[in-house]
Amino acid sequence: MLNEHITRAFDRDLEAVQAMIMKMGGLVEAALSDAAKALETQDEALAEHVRQGDKAIDLLEESVNAECARLIALRAPIATDLRTVLTVMKIASSLERCGDYAKNLAKRALVLGTMSQIPGAAGSIRRMARQVGLLLKDALDAFVSRDAGLAAEVRLRDQEVDQMYNALFREFLTHMMEDTRNISACMHLHFIAKNIERVGDHATTIAEQVIYLATGSLPDEDRPKAELAGGNA
Repeated sequence: MLNEHITRAFDRDLEAVQAMIMKMGGLVEAALSDAAKALETQDEALAEHVRQGDKAIDLLEESVNAECARLIALRAPIATDLRTVLTVMKIASSLERCGDYAKNLAKRALVLGTMSQIPGAAGSIRRMARQVGLLLKDALDAFVSRDAGLAAEVRLRDQEVDQMYNALFREFLTHMMEDTRNISACMHLHFIAKNIERVGDHATTIAEQVIYLATGSLPDEDRPKAELAGGNA
């Protein structure tokens, strides 16, 4: 009876921390979408809202890590349970970084609002952000359902994001070559596109952690990755 009580208590604690992960993921998805929208519509208030909202994401990561540390110390989980706790901590770390990238996007959107617009660039950025947001959503859905198949699909779909990034890089390079007055704006836009591409990388990292959680091992093969224009740095 005691062991059963301890197991139920651990399960409740684990459900609570996983709920924090999903809340965190929802905030990150919204931040990415809102930052891209702020860029396209030149909405300074929305960009500032995203910038300020990153604090809530950071606080959630701290709460997740504190709760996971408490679970390890109090429950001494082993095998699958320990794997779950460690996976949750790694996912929280990836989501926190994604939140940082969304915040950086919003900060650059504020700067770009003072510059001449590059035709079509903001719309392309928003489409890329929407694609990455779907990757992140599917990675988190895979985590909830422990769906290794869906997680594997996320890994493959990251190549589409790389291709979108490469197309934007070439587009910005063309604008800079055609008119040197476009250089500053295009550099900011390039960094925005790079940040979004990095969010895609973190979505695939989350997907790999889901595969580890569901199967007990990470994927054997390297993640499919398109050669990025301008290098992978």
